[in-house]
Amino acid sequence: MGISSIGIPGLILILIIALIIFGPKKLPEIGSAFGQTLSEFKKSANSIMSDDEGEKKSNADSQKEK
Repeated sequence: MGISSIGIPGLILILIIALIIFGPKKLPEIGSAFGQTLSEFKKSANSIMSDDEGEKKSNADSQKEK
């Protein structure tokens, strides 16, 4: 039972609670900050994955030369 099983009613409930806690003026700022954080995380993950693939490829090429 992970986060993928929240569903639409759960998301609406979370939004209502966030609206009550932070207020309507602060909510767009929080959403924007969350979006930027998620974007940076994706960029970092893609960078790490591409670095790892490049390292595997260079190791395979060096083993072929031996």
